Amino acid sequence: MSTYLLVHGAWHDGRCWDRTAPLLEAAGHRVFRPSLTGYGDTAHLLGPEVGLDTHVEDVVRLIKDEDLTDVILVGHSYAGLVISSAANEVPERVAHLVYLDAMVPEHGETAVDAQPVTQRLIDAAASSDTPWRIPPLPELPPPLGLFGVTDPADAAWLRGMLSDHPVLCLRQPARLDNPALRQVPRTHVHCVGATPEGIVRRPVPAVQPNGTPARVRELPTGHDCMITMPAELSELLLDLAG
Repeated sequence: MSTYLLVHGAWHDGRCWDRTAPLLEAAGHRVFRPSLTGYGDTAHLLGPEVGLDTHVEDVVRLIKDEDLTDVILVGHSYAGLVISSAANEVPERVAHLVYLDAMVPEHGETAVDAQPVTQRLIDAAASSDTPWRIPPLPELPPPLGLFGVTDPADAAWLRGMLSDHPVLCLRQPARLDNPALRQVPRTHVHCVGATPEGIVRRPVPAVQPNGTPARVRELPTGHDCMITMPAELSELLLDLAG
């Protein structure tokens, strides 16, 4: 039995894993899918003081409180920053990092460094009545849809869980300065369906920080693959459990 900790990205909450988590559990594994502070059941805590550090603390606290070890830590989109810094705090408890169509930072980088288009979101918020919060991205015509979700029923379900994202999450830097973190293996899963204008994916270095060859997998779908291709995503994740 392996332990999966699935961390949602910006605007989403833990319900976005509703189709993927049961498939991992059916294979005999333990799955955690928390909603980060400001989302889902903690939406009332959303405020200008909520940032990347808050979300990192959420994940580290869960790992420690549940005494989790050998964790397969999965971060979607913005949560690539979250899982990087969380693993930096407790590398001895993390067996694998999975960057799921995610931002992949270097030490000291912010979301803007990892995905420069996010600066547009910060700038737009700055000229609004609530400069600390960024509303969810709008739904676009197919094939882009809502975060890559184009089925009307699925998009309606997804829309019901989306919340504003605090600007501080995009401004606080990730921390990857623990030498032990370099030994944690990584897998990158890229969603290679339609991509919105301005999104640029960093090339994955041929060699991981631990010296082994890079592991890159692709899913032919939009950004929210946990909704559009849960079976295929779960197969990729189960492969990591050996």
